[in-house]
Amino acid sequence: MPGVLLGRWAVVTAALASVAVPLCAAGHHAGRHTGTARPALVRPVGHQSRGEAEGSYAPLSMLAAPTVGLLSNTTAAEGVPAAVAKGARYVEGSNVLRLASGRWMYLPAAAKASAVVAPGHPPARRQIAQSRAWLASGRVPGRSPAQRAAAERALLSMRALLQPNGAMAAGWSPGWKYSWPRDSSFASAAFAHTGHDAEAYRILRHSAATQRKDGTWEARTKLDGTGPPDGRRWQLDADGWVPWATWQWYRTAPRATRHARLITLYPMIRKAADHAAGSLRKDGLPPASPDYWELMTTTANIGTAAPLLAGLNASADLAREVDRPDDAARWARAARRLSSGISARFLPLGYQRTVDGRHGHDSAVAFMAPPFNEAPAGLPEALDATYRALLLPNGGLTPGNDPTAPWGGNAWTPSTAFFALAWAATGRPAKAGQVLDWLLSKRNALGELPEKVDREGRPSSVAPLAWTGSITVLSLVALDGTVLPTPPLRR
Repeated sequence: MPGVLLGRWAVVTAALASVAVPLCAAGHHAGRHTGTARPALVRPVGHQSRGEAEGSYAPLSMLAAPTVGLLSNTTAAEGVPAAVAKGARYVEGSNVLRLASGRWMYLPAAAKASAVVAPGHPPARRQIAQSRAWLASGRVPGRSPAQRAAAERALLSMRALLQPNGAMAAGWSPGWKYSWPRDSSFASAAFAHTGHDAEAYRILRHSAATQRKDGTWEARTKLDGTGPPDGRRWQLDADGWVPWATWQWYRTAPRATRHARLITLYPMIRKAADHAAGSLRKDGLPPASPDYWELMTTTANIGTAAPLLAGLNASADLAREVDRPDDAARWARAARRLSSGISARFLPLGYQRTVDGRHGHDSAVAFMAPPFNEAPAGLPEALDATYRALLLPNGGLTPGNDPTAPWGGNAWTPSTAFFALAWAATGRPAKAGQVLDWLLSKRNALGELPEKVDREGRPSSVAPLAWTGSITVLSLVALDGTVLPTPPLRR
């Protein structure tokens, strides 16, 4: 989960925390901090590193103020700090900011630093027209003006976070400015289901380029694709998320070109699915691995098992599409073994976090629902029970109630949004709508979805967050009446 203090490293400098961002005269670039303070790493509670930077940890108080919005020209981005955003609003359908003074702030084409210009500035107007045309080329889901406005802003923010090479930044603040295969997979699916095929496919191509030789992925990589920024453990769940996202893209892609492009991606699918299938133990479950909390568990966890089941089913179906019957049969057998293992070990516990029953409820129970997996026995009850167990006074959810991982009073928007998607995709629109209403009410003043909501119900941490935006868009697509497809489990 990008930015989470239990599992992410946030790279910050002490100087950044106190920097004021000056505005500039018309047509000039905004000031940029050029301090040379040595970056420090914030040690999160429970994080297991390999120790290369053990001497560089800093207090949590050194975390830089996060962004609250984004400027973008589609090849570069710039974060908007809270001081600049005060009293500002985006020009509708764009990433051009109308400041409190009435002037416009935007990132000119091919530039890497923003400019403040007079309203109606022709190059800024062209950028607005281009972003509106991009939105119109696809679909903005939502059954109400508020929902469509939220979906529009989420799509524009996701587009701003997407790099030309296909890397999807989780956010645009230190510690989030990396590409996670899990977050990227959700973004690819959201782009695919809103008609933005090129963006969805570009993400998948980047996933193929950053896959390790053994078929796995690092927990996160630098945006230039050169490798991980730190020594945190790799995560097995990516071997489920990436094939699932590829399957979602394929189901929506233009028929004239999708087969040829799938052939290009297929080596990635084969390596991922073979590794996932080979990881299963005698009981059909995968080994312990860091889950989306980015914490290691000592026994198998639902946050890894459920994505792998989705990925194996997706891979088997994709193998059939490219006429690889042996691959399809092998991965379908592995999926059946994994499904049986989940039924035997997780179902009796209500799909709690781990099979030892010692780590409580986990919002990852939603990964057992469509559009990831065909809802198995006991899932509706487990979703309801988990939601009640994780609900906070501020109306959002904590990721889990594992007593060894105290999350505090902050609600996490991805964890909350999981339930909107699960209920929307399982025919419970009223429950999904209530969750979405809460999420949309917690957007910040610029309309961006934040990573967290504090005890008082205020948006906090980084905004926008690509993962929350992706889940929200997919939920709105499902609530519009579109049945989101689910990879089939072949019996």
